[in-house]
Amino acid sequence: MHKRLYIPGPVEVRPDVLEKMATPMIGHRTKDASALQQGISEKLQKVMQTKNTIVLSTSSGSGLMEGAVRSFTKTRAAVFSIGAFGKRWYKMCTSNGIEADLFESELGQITTPEMLEQALSTGKYDLITITQNETSTGIHNPMARLAEVYKKYPDVIVCVDAVSSMGGDLIPVDELGIDVCITSSQKCLGLPPGLAIASVSDKAIAKAETVENRGLYFDYLELVKFVKEKPYQYPSTPSESHMFALDYQLDRILEEGIENRYKRHCEMAEIVRDWARKNCELYSDPDNLSVTVTCITNTTGLAFSDINKAMGERGYLMSNGYGPLKDKTFRIAHMADTTVDEINQMLKDLDEVIAELKAKA
Repeated sequence: MHKRLYIPGPVEVRPDVLEKMATPMIGHRTKDASALQQGISEKLQKVMQTKNTIVLSTSSGSGLMEGAVRSFTKTRAAVFSIGAFGKRWYKMCTSNGIEADLFESELGQITTPEMLEQALSTGKYDLITITQNETSTGIHNPMARLAEVYKKYPDVIVCVDAVSSMGGDLIPVDELGIDVCITSSQKCLGLPPGLAIASVSDKAIAKAETVENRGLYFDYLELVKFVKEKPYQYPSTPSESHMFALDYQLDRILEEGIENRYKRHCEMAEIVRDWARKNCELYSDPDNLSVTVTCITNTTGLAFSDINKAMGERGYLMSNGYGPLKDKTFRIAHMADTTVDEINQMLKDLDEVIAELKAKA
């Protein structure tokens, strides 16, 4: 039995989107391939609300994240972490010999404007990384407030991880002054895993020209050069299957409308939060909760493994807590093409499962 996914990626993918993955291949160096990739880029600019260059990568989002710190850090990186995936930025820096400092918030808490100001005012950093949405704790950063700080330091390259939120949360890239905004296919865009996406500012590309040892596969300078000069080609063989599906899915997303899609995600999030408030507890800062995944403190008195097993028998899969939060919290994702009705039905089944397990205890 297929279990419907309520985990923070990969997400449930619509059958019509999956069908597009089976489109026959075309030559990846042909004009048809360039036209496909150009159309995708122009649609992504609308979704991401940017005029910056779009690059695609046959990889997970982590590939373009690692490429970003390699391509754009010349002096030192300031890594702001609100959980496990912020720490991943830092590990990418240290693994590549890039000088970096880690600025951690407590689990469930945001990166504050004061933290940014304190770090950037030192003048030590030429790149910062920010996690827009942290799936391990179900929190998102207040990007508009953070932008007020980093915009005062125009020489600093701003890299943002929007892997689990772009296409669900509202992230106007150009308005926020984001130089490199990274996402991937298997979250709010509603595709299978395997494709990463980034928007890249001209300022960031100019910076990359001064950086040595940028790597090869994830060298942004090389990626952008191919996109602009070929045009709309890539140095390595791309995943055409993902691109056929992404092109189709972007049409659906734009037809729904960015604001409407955001409102739907907010509505689903609030439904799950209401359930959590009534039945358990919300884990993170209540003023900055994610609109794509909710992290819930398990106060049911039941082991999450038992809850998830029983939900699996009904055709659902949820997520345990991540890292130090395992077995203390659990997570329910509400992203991509999930509907309000589906969320309500899943929570109804969850209520019944919890009642049945308590009756047996």
